[in-house]
Amino acid sequence: MKLLWRWIKRLGLVALLLMLSLSAPILYVETMCRGDATPQPYAARLDPAHHRPETRTLMTFPEWYIVHAYDDYAEVLRTGDPHDYAYLPAIGGFWTSICALNAEAAAYGDVDGGTKQMVYVIGVSFTAELALKATYEETLGRLFAMLRGPEHSPLDKVSARQAADYASFLQQVPWYKWRFRADATELAQKATPALRDRERRLALGLEYRAKAAYADVIADAVAQVGADALTLRMIVAGAGAETLERFEGVRIISERPEGIEIETPRYRALTHLLKRMATEGIEIVEVAGNDDILFTALSTRASEPGALLSRTRQGYGDTRHLISLKVPDLAERLRQLESQGLTLEHIHDY
Repeated sequence: MKLLWRWIKRLGLVALLLMLSLSAPILYVETMCRGDATPQPYAARLDPAHHRPETRTLMTFPEWYIVHAYDDYAEVLRTGDPHDYAYLPAIGGFWTSICALNAEAAAYGDVDGGTKQMVYVIGVSFTAELALKATYEETLGRLFAMLRGPEHSPLDKVSARQAADYASFLQQVPWYKWRFRADATELAQKATPALRDRERRLALGLEYRAKAAYADVIADAVAQVGADALTLRMIVAGAGAETLERFEGVRIISERPEGIEIETPRYRALTHLLKRMATEGIEIVEVAGNDDILFTALSTRASEPGALLSRTRQGYGDTRHLISLKVPDLAERLRQLESQGLTLEHIHDY
């Protein structure tokens, strides 16, 4: 009994240390990453029923940071191995991004508790996942890759393609809807007797099944509270209703003195839509009752004047810049990006 009690205490200590490690970044953000700017008043044109908190244009970036991290991972796997991915810098990048954006959010208003809770939950989950993956891939995973030799095994190629498909899927659909069990089944079906394939089948199979179980829990939780809206309202000018109706996913709501109120899809589809509208000379007056918005752009430069934050993308060798501006200036800025040596990546709605 004494031996059992000793092990229980040890496990409890490990659990406590793990909890403290995962919560430390949250405590740092809440205490050290605060801004003192005062939000500027703005008289919204859209009906309040279609407003979304303006601070969420900043707080959606942590979600997209994870999307980008999986895309970086897939790009690394295209020519390399899992141990080539820099897991700890990826984790650090998530929390330093939240720190900078939490401070910047003071100029937009208070971040609501639900949004903060969501950001911290996904941050802790992302941190734990990458820490566990790093622990394995930097040790046993690296060993089996060395024993394999320089040529990728069949399952190395399958898992690299799965990672790329998953990264593409995340651009528009929540992660918990991905077919993790199907990926595990594919690994089992395509595995060869090679040592590396047997190791990949076991290690990734366990990972996929664990993610599938966690995804089921998240899906049930989302079903209880309801999924976030897939559309939003905005006001645009510079084009008539007939022109706007040609854009896929756009629904005309009403014509107003300042422009036309429309309903559009969100997420990646919105980025493509706004880019096309800007190209055709359409101006954005207001989005979801807000006059400030965030977008990310890519360049070969390490920094960008006026960017809130710039971070190097793994696997690509370029840099992502977070840029905030007024909604009425968005269309013109999008038209200027190419001449400024920038490539639009994503426009962050709310």
